[in-house]
Amino acid sequence: MNARGQWQGMLNIVRFNWPFYTAAVVVLVVSLVGLFLFTGVFAIIACGVTIAGAAYFLLGSLGVSHIIYDRSDLYRWGWTERALTGVNLRQAIFCHCGFDEASEHLCKRFGNVQWRLLDHFDEARMTEPSIRRARTMLPPTPGTLPSRHDAWPIAAESTDVVFGLLAIHELRSEGERCAWFAEARRCLKKGGRVVLVEHVRDAANFLAFGPGFLHFHTKASWRRCWEQAGFRSIDEFCVTPFVRIFVLSSP
Repeated sequence: MNARGQWQGMLNIVRFNWPFYTAAVVVLVVSLVGLFLFTGVFAIIACGVTIAGAAYFLLGSLGVSHIIYDRSDLYRWGWTERALTGVNLRQAIFCHCGFDEASEHLCKRFGNVQWRLLDHFDEARMTEPSIRRARTMLPPTPGTLPSRHDAWPIAAESTDVVFGLLAIHELRSEGERCAWFAEARRCLKKGGRVVLVEHVRDAANFLAFGPGFLHFHTKASWRRCWEQAGFRSIDEFCVTPFVRIFVLSSP
């Protein structure tokens, strides 16, 4: 297994969302040209505002993406020590929704653990082009099991920890997420944990990603979902101001 590249996370964002970044570059170039072509005050102001917006989108979102996915502890996995404190980890489930760049690294870090990898990708529901590009460029890890989000091919009370890493937000409705947590609880042994890693819809992610932060869910929405399934939060902490880790325990 190859180590992550120094710019891999940021470059993945560009590859999966290239139409948006291409459009931003085109807008930036056209607006820069407009500064030299137009003489009217309002036209120059409009070009200046457009340049600022396009540059903020390009530099802001890509800069933050580089910090989160390439420079932080997120994919160095030091945070797992805190999330798994007190857990005798022997069986674990890793869930994703069509894009998996982490399970191989987790399997290597926890080499003595029996891992089961579940892919909740639903072609009929998850229609965003970025997900399809990601899935094409990085197919599921060999051994991954296709799985409905609400019907996992896993025996009840058979696992110690369920991981959801930057993926479960692709279940767009609270009902779907509640069903996912219900399945996690069914599969966990007594006292098992869910480790949920997500961006949330907050001020930090708005400043980083602009309107794109609406793709994430609020902390309150996540809480409603896991509480309906019977989980309680036993820890919560951040990796950078943009990514939050929720550690949940079953009764």
